[in-house]
Amino acid sequence: MQRMIAPHLRRLGARMGFHRDWYLYLAAAVIGLMMGLLAIAFIWPLRQSEHFAESLTGAAGLWWMVLLLPAVGGLITGILITVLKSDGAGPGITAVIYAVHRQKARMPLRVGIRKWLASTATIGSGGSAGAEGPIVTIGAAAGSAVAKLLGTGSQHTGTLLGCGAAAGLASVFNAPIAGVFFVMELLLRDFSLRTFAPIVIAAVVSSATTQGVLGDAAIFSVDSAFFHQAVGFSASQIPAYLVLGLVCGLLGAVFVRALDFTERTFASSKLPLATRPIVGALLLGVLGVGALWFTGSDAVPGFYGNGYPTIKSLLSPDSYYQDAGNTVLAAAGPLLLAIGMLTLIKIAATCLTVGSGGAGGLFAPSLLVGAGTGAIIGYFVSATGWFPGASPAHFALIGMAAMVAATTHAPLTAILIVYEVTQTYEVILPLMFAGVVGTIVSRIACRESVYTYRLSRMGVRMGAMSDLTILRRLSAQDVVLIDPAIVRRDDSAQKLLDLSETSQAIDFIVVDEHEHYCGMVTAGALREALVYRESIPLLQVYELQRSDLPTVTPEETLDVVLDKFSKSDVESLTMLDDRGEKIRGLITRSNLMRRYQSALDEDASE
Repeated sequence: MQRMIAPHLRRLGARMGFHRDWYLYLAAAVIGLMMGLLAIAFIWPLRQSEHFAESLTGAAGLWWMVLLLPAVGGLITGILITVLKSDGAGPGITAVIYAVHRQKARMPLRVGIRKWLASTATIGSGGSAGAEGPIVTIGAAAGSAVAKLLGTGSQHTGTLLGCGAAAGLASVFNAPIAGVFFVMELLLRDFSLRTFAPIVIAAVVSSATTQGVLGDAAIFSVDSAFFHQAVGFSASQIPAYLVLGLVCGLLGAVFVRALDFTERTFASSKLPLATRPIVGALLLGVLGVGALWFTGSDAVPGFYGNGYPTIKSLLSPDSYYQDAGNTVLAAAGPLLLAIGMLTLIKIAATCLTVGSGGAGGLFAPSLLVGAGTGAIIGYFVSATGWFPGASPAHFALIGMAAMVAATTHAPLTAILIVYEVTQTYEVILPLMFAGVVGTIVSRIACRESVYTYRLSRMGVRMGAMSDLTILRRLSAQDVVLIDPAIVRRDDSAQKLLDLSETSQAIDFIVVDEHEHYCGMVTAGALREALVYRESIPLLQVYELQRSDLPTVTPEETLDVVLDKFSKSDVESLTMLDDRGEKIRGLITRSNLMRRYQSALDEDASE
């Protein structure tokens, strides 16, 4: 079927005068519309589960439901793991990144179906995870399926996969800009126009579709009470947001390492793969019952599910004040103890849910942990009267961006998604500052993000820069050179054999009587001459040399050098000095790639 559709689209586009890849824009719009509708279907049961959780407040048998309901979701997830098997590349977005970098952006549609069903069961039953990871995976699988249907090449397959992922995130958060940059910054790492334009189209169409049906922010929004007073940003506030960024960066690194440890613990256990989500869910249930006993609450714990109702309360200024005018802070002890416990338990609950194999995203838990961290710091800032007009709710919002940036190592996405949620420019400066600080601190404390720690163990290098950018950053003088074997153009070819035996050289640099570079005798040319070995003493070097080979200078970047290797189809090239006169040595393809791999490792550890 795909062989029939794609050629017709291309022929139609050619007759209409479009570029041969014009159909990508139409495909992006279709993917955006499709994902907008799929997002609505995905969101609806999660919203119903939130309403159900609210209805359980004060219900008889609440403790039993808190204990056992997550296990029901774990059981369903375990069954789906058995029935709809995948390649085991990792949960959610990790699997998408792996598909982009190792599977030519090809994702089986069953991966999206499994993620949909399993995440609905996990989150709907109380599992501590978010909706963004599943919808990104669903969108990526849908985009890859459309690419397969159209028979696109590998480059366009990645673009359409990105269209689906961006459209899904844009729909769930009502954040099309963040959806676009999430894909460009974290998944594809490609900011070229031919990739950017279709992804923008998909995200805008998807977000417009979802909001046209739902008529509100898909998950949560900040109400007008949040900005009951003007929120400015001045130099005097920088230390406060610096502390917030530092704390979120350190806590983000703890979150990443804790999740890695939990996943490795379950993986090393003798438990069957399908039973691990059940065990993790039971442990989560024990944690939930313990929270009910300790707090004496009669409601479902706030760390259950995606946590967005809890985030709403943390973003409400009324949660921190005793009076209607929001001027007198509530007592510090009970309030800060509750928020601090909620923040730490959310990390543990998410590790148990996702680390055991439960389906769900890590974006939402990061938002809640960041909101709790920011609220605690904001309380102290407000209590000291450091600067008027800022409530703990403001810091909770900034903490969300800082924590997401710290766990994902994607500050641009974190800043934009929180900015779009508030839809106000007043918070953009502290968002940017705290987000970048959180990323820097987290990368120092833990080189891998919450999405790449598993990929790193699988040998997938995810540096902070794209491959082409690294090649452009390095120059030929950064590569180790080989001492050249030099011959004169009028030497006998027998000298080539003698040098190859004594120096193990396989490529030879040819010079004239003035020691100026003339060309090279490659290993291939010498092998061809050896077919008629008895004629070697009768040949001269210039009869075997290649004068068409390019040379390399020290300042040339490695992308240029690699292009020369590709066009010449040789293993070595001659490096001359900047003036093109003196021979400096041989640069080999293998040494170039070795330096490139070393740069990838260095880039990932920065």
